[in-house]
Amino acid sequence: MQERLKIHHVPVKVYRSDERLVVAAPMPGMEPEDIHIELQEDGRLILHGDVRALLKEVKELLIDEWSIGAYHRELQLAQPVDGERANVTYGNGVLIVALPLSATMRPAHLTLAARGLAHGLHQGGAGHPSAWT
Repeated sequence: MQERLKIHHVPVKVYRSDERLVVAAPMPGMEPEDIHIELQEDGRLILHGDVRALLKEVKELLIDEWSIGAYHRELQLAQPVDGERANVTYGNGVLIVALPLSATMRPAHLTLAARGLAHGLHQGGAGHPSAWT
């Protein structure tokens, strides 16, 4: 019998500057290509992370007191943002989504390109420069 993978609710920190809305979410154990970010036209931000082959090499799991992914979180944003110009980074198990404030909501599907071991980047051109570029 195959065990169903638990989907973890992702806690977030959301903060705003004069130019952008930033969402930070811990998502440890992910590979950048397994993280998907969607900004919908109605202002909903969806963060999702899939886990592939956890403990693939383990023959017998003796103690299992914590787990990683899959992750899912939906947030209703209070202000319109430009998803097409978003910058997204993933490093040290934390996803950072920087969304430029905008007069109208611009939806987008964002994925990360791997930038080294367990680091990812999506650069839309409106956020702060990344340390991984």
